[in-house]
Amino acid sequence: MDNFDLLLYGIYPYIAMFVFLIFTINRYMGKGYSYSSLSSQFLENRIHFWALVPFHFGIIFIFVGHLTAFLIPSTILAWNSDLTRLYILEVSAFIGGLATLVGMFFIFVRRIFNAKANMVTSTMDWVILTLILLQVIAGLGTAVFHSWGSSWFAAVATPYLLSIFSFSPNIDFITPLPWIVKLHIFGAWSIILLFPFSRLVHVLVMPNPYLWRKPQLVRWYWNRKKRFIQ
Repeated sequence: MDNFDLLLYGIYPYIAMFVFLIFTINRYMGKGYSYSSLSSQFLENRIHFWALVPFHFGIIFIFVGHLTAFLIPSTILAWNSDLTRLYILEVSAFIGGLATLVGMFFIFVRRIFNAKANMVTSTMDWVILTLILLQVIAGLGTAVFHSWGSSWFAAVATPYLLSIFSFSPNIDFITPLPWIVKLHIFGAWSIILLFPFSRLVHVLVMPNPYLWRKPQLVRWYWNRKKRFIQ
């Protein structure tokens, strides 16, 4: 098991980050125009609204929470030393996760049952959407069955990530963790691995006032015979 953990959490992260770096830059240099979400909002907007709004607000909230626990773990642990503040943080994170899950549900409903949205959904779209869905479910499962995720992230995940980024991977932080937490971590590296080949690259284009921008006109030139993104 230790060798398997070493492969998944000591070696795989470097493969994921290498692929992310090389192919993200390559795509931007060669096909910069493809740095887009390729929005299908103009094809159908009612379900799109109920999918994208809770999804984006939820996932951004969760991402900022993870980033904060990574950047200032001691502050998070100090905050969590008070039980009331701990509950506030955990409940807020759980609500953010539920909002993301609700958004994912409507995204899948729309992509499956709306013919136009389905037509412009590529294989990579399905792969990434499925990965994100599993990631959200694993995160919520961790919150339900292994309480105080904000504290163990700051105390366990942050040192692990620092060991990865300092090129001295220490999987001792990961080995004793429950399987669902390991799945959550593996899912994160997998999303990073596939990031350059998906629509997720649009988050790298700054400024990105996605949540508050005015409506925009989109013209999509789509080759129906090729169901993948160039």
